[in-house]
Amino acid sequence: MRIIIAGAGEVGFHLAKLLSFESQDITLIDTHKERLNYAENHLDIKAIKGDATSLDLMKQANVATSDLFIAVTEQETTNITICALAKQLGCAKTIARISNKEFIHNQEEISFEKLGVDELISPEELASTEIQQLLDQSAFSDSYEFEEGALTLVGTTLEESVPFVGKTVKEAAKIFSDVHFMPIALQRKGTQYTIIPRGDTPFEAHDLVYFITLKEGVDELYKLTGKNKEVIKNVMILGGGKIGLSTAKSLLVKKFNVVLVEQNKNKAFELADQVPGAMVIHGDGRNVELLDEEGLEAMDAFICVTENSETNIMSCLMAKSKKVKKTIALVENMDYFQLSQSIGIDTLINKKLLTANTIFRYIRRGEVVDLTTLNSLNAEILEFIVKPESNVNGMLIKDIDFPRSATIGGVIKEGQGIIALGDYKIKAGDRVVVCSLPRALSKVESLFL
Repeated sequence: MRIIIAGAGEVGFHLAKLLSFESQDITLIDTHKERLNYAENHLDIKAIKGDATSLDLMKQANVATSDLFIAVTEQETTNITICALAKQLGCAKTIARISNKEFIHNQEEISFEKLGVDELISPEELASTEIQQLLDQSAFSDSYEFEEGALTLVGTTLEESVPFVGKTVKEAAKIFSDVHFMPIALQRKGTQYTIIPRGDTPFEAHDLVYFITLKEGVDELYKLTGKNKEVIKNVMILGGGKIGLSTAKSLLVKKFNVVLVEQNKNKAFELADQVPGAMVIHGDGRNVELLDEEGLEAMDAFICVTENSETNIMSCLMAKSKKVKKTIALVENMDYFQLSQSIGIDTLINKKLLTANTIFRYIRRGEVVDLTTLNSLNAEILEFIVKPESNVNGMLIKDIDFPRSATIGGVIKEGQGIIALGDYKIKAGDRVVVCSLPRALSKVESLFL
């Protein structure tokens, strides 16, 4: 695919990096020469310096023959304008990064497609949604829903007391034959290698394991893994930026008790007007005494979404030392993801990764309708729609020449989730959820073409 990205900031550079690994034809546009020089020296891409709203520059970038134009500059109005121009010049698909979530929530009234924008993406909104899902599955380190919960992805660390620790996947399936979940990926403690489990793969204590499960399977996992489904009611949010504000508003609608801590005095007063249902505190969230005074120990969840990753990590560690049940930290550095399990923070989230996951479905071959990347694991979850001409159509799962480094986690058929085993016959219209390591992606995609 020929992909043009306008904006070489953190999101744009990260997208260019990931897409260049996919051997895509990438052109990166930005007005900052330093950003472009860095990107060009580190990535296999073409860089063009200039204003992406320039028609001459767009023609220089061959926008008329491009498959996808992604506008992720810091100005949402610029992004919308760029996409509108690119569409009229002949680009097949356009995606604009925005910060005003009203645009996303009112697309029935305002058709951005008529303006030339096929998709609106808000990294802040994605992060806020991710936080809410994590609070809903409070005992798990990661969660993701497919088709409004028809299938759910959850990740958890196995304690020694878990009854299937020491048994293989096949042995566990025989013992717990009535359960409704499937292990799709795991990582051993102290390693950075992702394993796609097979029947002879043993579960070990302290494994970080990801499961695909049905709605009823979530409660079964709670029971089997010894996790308590903690009731999250009192939430403290550190950082009143776009993510903090969006999260606070959403949680208040769901009747959570919210305390919002903001260091900037003027901003704190503004937040008090914007979220009257929350308790807004002006102060430094790194001040332990301040947080203690505001009832940190009574909180069920502590969410750090300031602009400083180190502040978020350290504040969450401090909250964990106060026995707060759930801690979530926003980080910008992808390398921190490898540390989340070892340092004790429940979950790390990253806007760039969330944005990339959302955009990736536009560059995948086959009928990929959804995609997410596992937190701290080198694996991807893809949801395919089986077409009549797909290679897997009409085949039993056990007869498919599936690569060893990928596995089918489940199937959604007519809105209903199914934990599909070897004797399940895949048919056109099925939505198949697959977990794959990067090296197997091309083979997996070819099966659904």
